Amino acid sequence: MKVVNHFICETCGIQYELTDAPPESCIICTEERQYVNPNGQVWTTMEQMIEKGRYQNECLLEEEGLYSITTTPSFGIGQTAYLIQNKGFNLLWDCLTLLDEYTIKKVKELGGLHAIALSHPHYYSSQVEWAEVFDIPIYIHKDDEKWVTRPSERIIFWSGETLELTKELVLHRLGGHFEGGAVLEWKEGCGQKGVLLTGDIIQIVPDNRWVSFMYSYPNLIPLPAAKVQEIADTVKGLNFDRMYNAFHRVIKKDANGAVQRSAQRYIAALNGTLFHT
Repeated sequence: MKVVNHFICETCGIQYELTDAPPESCIICTEERQYVNPNGQVWTTMEQMIEKGRYQNECLLEEEGLYSITTTPSFGIGQTAYLIQNKGFNLLWDCLTLLDEYTIKKVKELGGLHAIALSHPHYYSSQVEWAEVFDIPIYIHKDDEKWVTRPSERIIFWSGETLELTKELVLHRLGGHFEGGAVLEWKEGCGQKGVLLTGDIIQIVPDNRWVSFMYSYPNLIPLPAAKVQEIADTVKGLNFDRMYNAFHRVIKKDANGAVQRSAQRYIAALNGTLFHT
């Protein structure tokens, strides 16, 4: 008798719908913004991850009302998810693959979850698993609907340029890295100075005075100058002083200024006016 399961791609950490055998390939990894492991496609399951006991999630307080959740050792793309507590509404921004009893208990201790919102397909992970455990909806921009590997009635595909989850938590579609790429504006964060959580729609670089913008990060495919300017113009109208990306990097102050300066540097580099070589 064949056993059906929700198979998970080990390279990107995305979970698929029920099948009795692993998919032939991962649609996320075979696309030019990601990559297939040079050793070949490898699959696992949530049960296998938990049974092996190799991975665990770490939950850290970043600032009042904001917790980071990261899997150690790194699994898949290795992103960080964030739990935002805002006036009785707890939001999970982006997602992780591993969901074990420790994580469920910890999240419940923090007040549970009321919704999940995603920046783009690379961080869909086991989002449906999380949504079912906590009995909550998932918000994904409609422009990225085709990348959903595990369909669910819990997924709400929003459209347009903004979606107000609450007065203080607002999603903004910026596009760029993915057509439906979104960021989260948390107006109450950083002592009401505002926080922007960006996944890697806007990427904080190692010199955290700066950010960057890419179509493909692992394959180093840049975005057009016009798109970068469009992103910067949209972000300029948002009120935030601090920024968190998907890899636990933070710009603690003047984050909007960093986006504006970085966009101009990026565009100058593309136009051949930043340097001569």
